[in-house]
Amino acid sequence: MTRALVFDCDGVLADTERDGHLPAFNETFEHFDLPVRWSEDDYASVLRIGGGKERLASLLTPDFVRRAGLPADQEAQRAAVADWHAEKTRRYTARVRAGDMPGRPGIARIVHEAHDAGWLLAVASTSAEPSVRAVLEHAVGDDAAAWFAVFAGDVVPHKKPAPDIYELAVRELGVSADDVVVVEDSANGLRAAVAAGLTTVVTISSYTADEDFTGAALVVDSLGDLPDTPTHVLSDPHHVGSVEQVTLDTLTQLQTPTGGPR
Repeated sequence: MTRALVFDCDGVLADTERDGHLPAFNETFEHFDLPVRWSEDDYASVLRIGGGKERLASLLTPDFVRRAGLPADQEAQRAAVADWHAEKTRRYTARVRAGDMPGRPGIARIVHEAHDAGWLLAVASTSAEPSVRAVLEHAVGDDAAAWFAVFAGDVVPHKKPAPDIYELAVRELGVSADDVVVVEDSANGLRAAVAAGLTTVVTISSYTADEDFTGAALVVDSLGDLPDTPTHVLSDPHHVGSVEQVTLDTLTQLQTPTGGPR
């Protein structure tokens, strides 16, 4: 039996939204002289939309198109969104490579544990692949990043909360859904993973703490790194009990039939 550990990127590998994506979007708006700036509250609402290009496309109301001086032709608008997204990705990856967003507690630790135990590793994200790879390399190091399969961006027709990206990961990894554990940070990501039939651990992030995580096998504040950053369990429907850090043993326990419903 081959097991697999699949991570979302933003908010899971690193808490990237507030310090990475939001400023990169706003810098891009300024670069293109677009009449919009997103506050933190604005961005919290925009995050309900899966995918960077989709978030940008949500701006294209008739009033915004008029104020921004954009063409009325939808094909030209799609080209403009693609240009904005490419610029935003460039600015975001520069922030990642500058070291502005460290990996979240426990990520590098559990990646090495999983690799040493023969687990397959992957990232499944709606973000652009260059952004995902930049975060992954920074969070776990170049050598460990090479252990991962990356499924990102537009490789599936429907983004989270649709299950497409996770169904693709399971197929490409060649494993059974019963042998996969997903680490997510958002309700949309959780819905996608659960719809694909996957056991899911949620590590809440700065923008997701108040979301509904019904269906998660375990909800924690982080995977934990002792002694400085212990895990705090927020929801434990499988009754794994108090854990100081989430380990492979924890994940395996979540997958056992005695742990309760998936």
